Amino acid sequence: MFTRKHFLCLMIWIHLLAGTVQGQRIVTGAERMDQYLPLLTNKRVALLVNQTSVVAGRNLVDTLLKRGVHIVKIFSPEHGFRGMASAGEQVHNSTDSVIGLPVISLYGEGHYKPSAADLQDVDILVYDIQDVGVRFYTYISSLQYLMEAAAEHHLPLLVLDRPNPNGFYVDGPVLDTAFRSFVGMQPIPIVYGMTVGEYARMLNGEGWLAHHDTCALTVIPCLHYTHDSLYQLPVPPSPNLRTMNAVYLYPSLCLFEGTVISVGRGTDHPFEVFGHPNFPHRDFQFTPQSRPGAMHPLYENQICYGFSLIQSPEKTLKQINHHLQLKWLIQAYTLYPDRSHFFNAYFPKLAGNAQLQKQIMEGMSEKAIQQSWKPALDQFLKIRAKYLLYP
Repeated sequence: MFTRKHFLCLMIWIHLLAGTVQGQRIVTGAERMDQYLPLLTNKRVALLVNQTSVVAGRNLVDTLLKRGVHIVKIFSPEHGFRGMASAGEQVHNSTDSVIGLPVISLYGEGHYKPSAADLQDVDILVYDIQDVGVRFYTYISSLQYLMEAAAEHHLPLLVLDRPNPNGFYVDGPVLDTAFRSFVGMQPIPIVYGMTVGEYARMLNGEGWLAHHDTCALTVIPCLHYTHDSLYQLPVPPSPNLRTMNAVYLYPSLCLFEGTVISVGRGTDHPFEVFGHPNFPHRDFQFTPQSRPGAMHPLYENQICYGFSLIQSPEKTLKQINHHLQLKWLIQAYTLYPDRSHFFNAYFPKLAGNAQLQKQIMEGMSEKAIQQSWKPALDQFLKIRAKYLLYP
């Protein structure tokens, strides 16, 4: 008998062929140089890029310089141009020691948007960063600010699209705009199922930029990508998302960052474990320690008792089954001895509303909470459909 279990196994096997579609390798926008190099000819170019901006194993900046492109500066997002800064750590302006170009941080000292001074010697802007398709992952916030700067200063913007590793589903609460912040700027769900190119089109098309501006946007799409593809990231997108398993768990586990629970920053398995020093003692434990990319993590040098989700990406895909998971958050809330201090002020920003915290505290089931998201999700899906570039 062909059971549901057999069906899920078959679907996982199909998705694991994500690097190809009908035998064809997924080609990123950055690789399609014949499509965009003519747009950069004789132009002064500024790029918003980081360590994920690779073409054939080389950083895009190096590749373009070798092609004779006149790059005048680099803008960098959270974690910096080389991707080594800890989450939330301010990144300062610098000169890159390898290529000798100025690097302007868009994640430091309140400087999120390029200024007029930053852009006075620029003719065209390029965005090429590997995103993970989660609302509170800040690379799309940096994209929005770059688009706003492009609109204000009448500069064209070129987005080199990349696959979304969580692009195969849409789920979670849609952000209430009363809770806007750098970790959630627009009314989209936590998992929104769009590439950065598609999302940029939506920011323009829905009038979501400041002053309802639109920028002169060109998206270089990927080839052979679909929203059913499970794209294997060639480079970790940030210091604490090191594995595909962590990338798949991140939409669900990052909600713990708005609580007293550690998600394993400062260990070998961030976003694959969770725990707390005051949890009941269990067989699994971990001790966060300060290290590059996770300086002075929560509960540094303290033993945390908790849960391991260190497993194959295939097993995680079966567990999440195209849905944001609240079961781990509800389990941790139930176990924590002082529930009145479980959540912190950051949680509503991550959730995008005040309702989710209230629902968990009132003991609503995971299924009932997920059902409450449906009306807003249905409306978002209608908006999303207008801007998709891939089936």
